[in-house]
Amino acid sequence: MNQEDCDDRIITGAAELFRGAGIKAVTMDDIARELGISKRTIYEKYGDKEELLLAVLKCMVLRQRKMIEETIKSSPNVIAAIFRMINMMREHTRSMNPVIFADLKKYHSKVLEKIRESCELPDYKGSENIVIKGIEQGHFRKEIDVEIVSRCFYNLGQMISDVSLFPPEKYLQRDIIKNVMVNYMRGISTHAGTEIIEQLESEL
Repeated sequence: MNQEDCDDRIITGAAELFRGAGIKAVTMDDIARELGISKRTIYEKYGDKEELLLAVLKCMVLRQRKMIEETIKSSPNVIAAIFRMINMMREHTRSMNPVIFADLKKYHSKVLEKIRESCELPDYKGSENIVIKGIEQGHFRKEIDVEIVSRCFYNLGQMISDVSLFPPEKYLQRDIIKNVMVNYMRGISTHAGTEIIEQLESEL
């Protein structure tokens, strides 16, 4: 899937409805009505709801990877880039109905499996590039195991978004991020890296 596919009006419209109401609650009729097109038009391009959902998730992965790449390039250092990505993730999560994650696991496990296969997820390579750059910049300790730390980074990002583990009515996302992600970064950072963390933590 390329960026042109990602800009498909049906994908964008479906993504917005899924984000607001969850996946199970949204029907193909809802999507057609929201976009002002016939349901037949949607089915001509996407055979069923699962095929459309797969296209939406692929698009989300593509956009997230592009965002990470651009954020790293435009940030003064890796730690600043990570904090920027954390804040972007928080804004994105605020606009998303938390039931979407439960819907994916409960009703669309096959789609999750397909997205993992087609998009090469988990994307440990992306996390690995971040860790390597942090070491090169002198902000992450050079003796850390890049592969292990990369896997931890990726899965910590997944974990802090897990509403079954951290119900939003009980835990503030800021507190989860500080206690999980930020404390982990402190553990792998040099003195120079820790100083940057101390400067940026208040922005969460």
